[in-house]
Amino acid sequence: MSRPTRVTVPARPLVSIVVPCRNEAEYIRRLLDSILATDYPRDRLEVLVVDGMSDDGTRAVLADYAHRYPMIQVLDNPKRTTPHALNLGITRARGAIIMRLDAHAQCPPNYVADLVDWLERTGGDYVGGAWVTLPGDTTATARAIAAVLAHPFGIGDSRYRLGTNEVREVDTLPFGCFRRELFERLGMFDEELVRDQDEEFSFRVLRAGGRILLVPGVVCSYYARRSLRQLGRMFYQYGLFKPLVAVKVGRIMTLRQVVPAAFVLSVLLTLVAAPWIAAARSLAALILGTYLAVNAGCALVLGWRHGARVGLAAAGVFAVVHVCYGCGFLRGMLALLARSRGRSSDLSSTPLSR
Repeated sequence: MSRPTRVTVPARPLVSIVVPCRNEAEYIRRLLDSILATDYPRDRLEVLVVDGMSDDGTRAVLADYAHRYPMIQVLDNPKRTTPHALNLGITRARGAIIMRLDAHAQCPPNYVADLVDWLERTGGDYVGGAWVTLPGDTTATARAIAAVLAHPFGIGDSRYRLGTNEVREVDTLPFGCFRRELFERLGMFDEELVRDQDEEFSFRVLRAGGRILLVPGVVCSYYARRSLRQLGRMFYQYGLFKPLVAVKVGRIMTLRQVVPAAFVLSVLLTLVAAPWIAAARSLAALILGTYLAVNAGCALVLGWRHGARVGLAAAGVFAVVHVCYGCGFLRGMLALLARSRGRSSDLSSTPLSR
């Protein structure tokens, strides 16, 4: 009798998950526990947490996990910036596939395996799943922040925040799954961009003829900021670096990047001119009236879905997101103008929010 043929199942590719981290003692356990619950083979997985010299107890938490789970490694990031953390982690990673996650994230057991499968199945250069935004606290403000960051009026047409039922080609994704060779071809993350470095890298992928794919059935939870102050600082910084990204790539990537700045600038100009020009007063009233009406309508919808207190808070959250982002964008444009005239203007010195 002939012996039965043995089928050899090829080993899954080694995946390196890179996690930039700084002062995230409250959230890092949730992320690491969710990774450890993965259904991807642990012997084909490594986790590189690149810590920006945390001083809130995060380092003790990381040391404990690294001691108990050899697949978890902790690297020091003395520069304390996200792009440096990513580049350091990618350089030290052993995997053929690189995956980025954030300390505020929490992924389901199928997350790693499904993204690897989608990467291999589609031949895409850069794949990722949708976010489900969770509140960072139980307060009405925190719940409103999470609701606004999943609403088109709050964040525009960012598909990864809105979800998808089909494979979609998109302009950027925040948490990607990449083949290592993509970085060998296109270079690493731009370390001058302490914010928005993922968008600049995405543009390089697209300019090289690559595809960035948002895939269905893969969802990662993300804990939003809990206060208006934290949210405002974060969106100010997002706006601050957008003009520098535009200069580096030679274009504005999407219309949603300039709308808040156009809104803030139009309000400022018309209000300044209003005491002397009647048309400016009318235009200012039209712009502000339209914005407030749309804001109120969207807040009412969120109030109907999540409760009246959340709806009331959402009106303020919408305004914080739009105004802080717009002001940051305008400040970034002024910084680039100063640089072009030979004046000192180093955006990377801006104190960063977590």
